[in-house]
Amino acid sequence: MYRGKSSHTGFVSAVVILTMMLGACGSDQAETDEAATAAGRENVDAMSREHANDTTEPSPGAQIAPARPVISQTMAYTEYRDELVYGYFSAPADMFEPLPAIIMIHEWWGLNDNIRAMADRLAGEGYIVFAVDLFHGKVASTPGEARVLMIEAVEDPEPARENIRAAFDFVSNTASAPRIGSLGWCFGGGWSLNTAQLFPEELDAAVIYYGQVTDDEELLRPIGAPILGLFAAEDAGIKAKSVEAFRDALERLRKNYEVHIYPGVGHAFANPTGRNYDAATADDAWRRTLEFFDLHLSISDTN
Repeated sequence: MYRGKSSHTGFVSAVVILTMMLGACGSDQAETDEAATAAGRENVDAMSREHANDTTEPSPGAQIAPARPVISQTMAYTEYRDELVYGYFSAPADMFEPLPAIIMIHEWWGLNDNIRAMADRLAGEGYIVFAVDLFHGKVASTPGEARVLMIEAVEDPEPARENIRAAFDFVSNTASAPRIGSLGWCFGGGWSLNTAQLFPEELDAAVIYYGQVTDDEELLRPIGAPILGLFAAEDAGIKAKSVEAFRDALERLRKNYEVHIYPGVGHAFANPTGRNYDAATADDAWRRTLEFFDLHLSISDTN
């Protein structure tokens, strides 16, 4: 990872200017398969149970400062129903040339302050981070509101797919990232896997925190990106049995993967605003995440 000290102004200014030139996104993919939609509905029900007593009030775990200074800005990157959609861009303050990028995908709450803080924290490790907004500007403050937003994405996933495509275009073309990864938690964890499916040859790494997964080999076979999965043994929504089936399918397909199922913790163990937050497990998962991205996204050995 590059750690120079030259000015970032010119590069970041170019990124800001280019984001003003947005085109409408088309929709070429076929309608959602009913089986996948049904599985998505079941996942929404499970998440509703898991988050029933959660709030969005951050704990001290959400206040971890980046390891180095970062610059951040809200940027438009796509449209939805003729309205601009804004993501959160964060990068090292001393960046003067393109760095590897990570598309960050929020939990079922939406693109809130906790996700922005995590984007800054990851950017402090030497990455361009672009946190997308799959809820088109809406942020939930209660589990009921989150359920509505998540079910909308499940019932009609094509806008989310187009959103991810636009984000990938942003980091690859506008930000000129030489390598690209994805990272998501819960709802976003499932979409991190979806991102690997949308870009089977282009994505360089995908990290899934307790997101919905599949053991359908036809869906997994095209994926070329290495996968890191971080799950909880006591998760009543994303059950260990389904994670093991996912892991077994990846093994049969000879994919490049790491899957960890943490004992004694529940869903959203890494979410500092939730009742299941476990600092020790979250720290270990974060360490694994950084090591995984360093292995697969680092450009320190390139010219």
